[in-house]
Amino acid sequence: MLQDDLKTQMRTYMEYLRDAVVLEATLGADDRSAEVRGLLEDITSLSPKVTFSDKGQGSRTPSFVIRRPGTDIQVCFAGLPMGHEFTSLVLALLQVSGHPPKIEADVVAQIRALDGEFHFETYFSQSCQNCPDVVQALNAMSVLNPKIHHTAIDGADFQDEVERLDIRSVPQVYLNGEPFASGRMDVADILAKLDTASVARSAEKLNDMAPFHVLVLGAGPAGNAAAIYSARKGLRTGLVAERFGGQVMDTAGIENFISVQETEGPKLSAALEAHVRQYDVQIIASQLAAKLIPAEEVDGLHQIVLESGATLRSKTVIIATGARWRHLGVPGEDEYRTKGVAYCPHCDGPFYKGRPVVVAGGGNSGVEAAIDLAGIVSHVTLLQRGAHLKADKVLQDKLLSLSNVTVLTNALTTKIEGDGKEVTGLTYSDGDGGLHQIRTDGVFIQIGLLPNSEWLKGALELSPYGEVVINDHCATSIPGVFAAGDVTTVPYKQIVIAMGEGAKASLSAFDYLIRLPVAAKAG
Repeated sequence: MLQDDLKTQMRTYMEYLRDAVVLEATLGADDRSAEVRGLLEDITSLSPKVTFSDKGQGSRTPSFVIRRPGTDIQVCFAGLPMGHEFTSLVLALLQVSGHPPKIEADVVAQIRALDGEFHFETYFSQSCQNCPDVVQALNAMSVLNPKIHHTAIDGADFQDEVERLDIRSVPQVYLNGEPFASGRMDVADILAKLDTASVARSAEKLNDMAPFHVLVLGAGPAGNAAAIYSARKGLRTGLVAERFGGQVMDTAGIENFISVQETEGPKLSAALEAHVRQYDVQIIASQLAAKLIPAEEVDGLHQIVLESGATLRSKTVIIATGARWRHLGVPGEDEYRTKGVAYCPHCDGPFYKGRPVVVAGGGNSGVEAAIDLAGIVSHVTLLQRGAHLKADKVLQDKLLSLSNVTVLTNALTTKIEGDGKEVTGLTYSDGDGGLHQIRTDGVFIQIGLLPNSEWLKGALELSPYGEVVINDHCATSIPGVFAAGDVTTVPYKQIVIAMGEGAKASLSAFDYLIRLPVAAKAG
């Protein structure tokens, strides 16, 4: 099952096992069960601390439990955890064997204090880049607290369940048989839903933090670069990080990051986080900024109010909150989100295998999505509101070479149709005002980005498009407040540009600080 290169990697990982683990499988006579058996037997052959049994009594076939003998500690996978979930499998093996998860001590204590019975089920897709975050978070929590149970389910292997639950996007999490959450979540997000008092406790702790010299908002390429440059200057640096990587986490292939011929978004995001953690940066995780209160004096402290209610203070602020997918804003979009309306073809495309879909958007992201989906679905209809596609010519040529793709120009989506439970079609208007309907099972929206700047309205200057207006030093309209990356007016929203802008903003903040009066610099 495992290729030689993966076996070599696994053999290295298996050296970190602490206690013995059992791989207890529930298998059938089908091909997928044979694949799962092959995977588990390969893993067993790599370490004397691992044993394999095919006497499992799980409710799903194929499935397997990773269990530490003599304890209640276990993690369950239903289906085959390969693709992006291979790392989840490796971490589960290590953590069940006694290797501690990388979770802060106070969060570990909070997890262990949870009381009740929590039976989680997460439906994932091997191509989903956000799914591993959820799977790994719940796996770690189940290892730390025996009252928490988790099964990670490959939706492709359990289509009957997926159809019965009407799952159209991943990750989808159920708790005790009821919908719990969809989309990317980390441990802090899950705890906030399970332990509502934790938000107030976290806010109280953050309020007591000493002022920063530089407070960076956002942990995408721009924010990480800014934090690293500031920490290297010896400045007291804080980083408000809802999630490391930002949009990069949702990017499948990256081939234009100079000096790295090819990588993937999650890999680059992990590398960014690892790099930041090498420095003395105070990471304020799973938080979002809600309000900027500028300093009353030039040498005073700016305040950032977080959505949790906490307030952070800093001599300088670097806004690197990035951007998000733009929505169509038409009837049916909100109603059928995750029920046929999707924004990530890599994550959700497999759920539309053999079915017709529509892609809204004729730029690079839309055309790339259509090409990707064409290899999975029965037919792709791409709608471009203008007269011509805007994607690079090489992408257009590839798209137009595909036999199961139709491109409609001068087509403006006016409504997403559904039967109350899922998408059934789409209505668009042509250039002459006529209305047309398309029968479709899914609509993938790829029409660009919106800056994450709503919380800044009235506090500093924004462009007509909502971008933070900056000068060539990344300075905003407020002294001591800088901005970088996709949230700003800088042209060309690219990873390499965002990193450079983050570094520039940090250097500008440092230059600002060293010119303050000595008493003010002390912060």
